[in-house]
Amino acid sequence: MLLMVHRPGTSLVHRVPAGAKLTLLAAVGVGLAITGGWLWAALALGAALTLLVVAGTPVRVLATTLRGLVLVMLALGAWLPWQAGWPRAAETVGDLVALVLLAHLVTATTRVDDMLDTVERALRPLRRFGVRPDRVALAISLVLRAVPATAEAAGQTRDAARARGLERDPRATLTPFVVRVVRDARLRGEALHARGVGDDQTGRHG
Repeated sequence: MLLMVHRPGTSLVHRVPAGAKLTLLAAVGVGLAITGGWLWAALALGAALTLLVVAGTPVRVLATTLRGLVLVMLALGAWLPWQAGWPRAAETVGDLVALVLLAHLVTATTRVDDMLDTVERALRPLRRFGVRPDRVALAISLVLRAVPATAEAAGQTRDAARARGLERDPRATLTPFVVRVVRDARLRGEALHARGVGDDQTGRHG
């Protein structure tokens, strides 16, 4: 999981402002997309690992982050050499791992509230075009909180089905999972409505 994994610290990486880290992450992503070659991927990967060490990231946390990419990396590593050759395979896999590690670095060393404040400030010039920075920040906040909750619900549903010996029955896992996700979404919607979010738009349409 890359989201909601902030680990407080005093390292140099922790002290870099949220806006600078998000800008750098976006710049690296664009740069890797524009520049080709496995060398740039290797440099980005080396830089990501170095920054993670500087930030004091535990090996256990890093292994957990990469665990979800194992299947993707194995699939790309098996298919791309045959389709495009080893250099392209190394470039693609290296770019992917580097960006994932850098994204983990940003979320691990930056408070979510700081990232949301940065996004809201960056979007303020777009108010004249009808963009609501506070609503965009709220939407991002909901996503950041919903993704880990959804993953936790999936794990708990799977564990419950396994405890009843029904782990191979899709209905025993999918149906309770969907019901739980929909219920949580309704509860969030009711909570937002109770706080007055969306009332202004309702009034305009009424």
